[in-house]
Amino acid sequence: MNWIYPITIVLYSFSVFGYFLDFLQNNRKVNRMAFWLLSIVWLLQTTFFIIRLFELDRVPLVTPFEGLFFYAWLVVTLSLIINWYFRVDFLVFFTNVIGFSMMTFSLFTPDLEVPQALSELLASELLIIHISMIFLSYSGFTVAFACQLMYVMQHHMLKKKKWGKRLGRFGALSRLDSISYFSVLGAWPLLFIGLILGFVWAYSQLESLPFMDVKVINSLLVLSIYGVYLYLRVVKLIRGYNMALLAIAGFLILLINYFLSGQYSKFHFWY
Repeated sequence: MNWIYPITIVLYSFSVFGYFLDFLQNNRKVNRMAFWLLSIVWLLQTTFFIIRLFELDRVPLVTPFEGLFFYAWLVVTLSLIINWYFRVDFLVFFTNVIGFSMMTFSLFTPDLEVPQALSELLASELLIIHISMIFLSYSGFTVAFACQLMYVMQHHMLKKKKWGKRLGRFGALSRLDSISYFSVLGAWPLLFIGLILGFVWAYSQLESLPFMDVKVINSLLVLSIYGVYLYLRVVKLIRGYNMALLAIAGFLILLINYFLSGQYSKFHFWY
């Protein structure tokens, strides 16, 4: 298993670099090469996950390393699905810049052996579903963030009248807005359900509800921001540039929540 991970990182970097060259030079051949490299990356990631599952005899979602790896795997999976069904050229590139960053960060996160007593506490189907729901929502918000970032970039390009092939490959603003909306629409209830399951697990195992925990507070803040986004989008029928900025702000808070607030969390003691 030791050789799979570094090879996956190298191939992933080549794929992202290929998409970057395509972004700069509008090179379709490089784009296709990058896509097939990304497909190989997904196969290697899946193989790594399955091998680790059997070696550890548990679902590998407990340590920070495993969390970031699972997040990156979900991003690659969603980007391949989106590329297959929607064919928005640059969306795969922007999405996988984030996915590759997460997988690279995982190399510098602890992957310590989980103590037996803690392993028994965490070996709960409820907790595994909670973690899976949270990361599924994160991956959905990642796709939405990539669309919103592309929306903002294309908006500025149109205002400055920078026409060209690159502008056309961003996709229509309405299409980016729709993909972003449906991504948030799918991710928001997953985050909501994941938080509820986390509260249920905490009450059943720790006999307390961690409402004042830093990570929980930030998660509720992220839930609220995207809830406002959906309310304005569905009820007030507001779309456009300012909505994209609102959702981008929500994703940046999500990243702060994942990387920084976990250091001060007393509830997520294993993370």
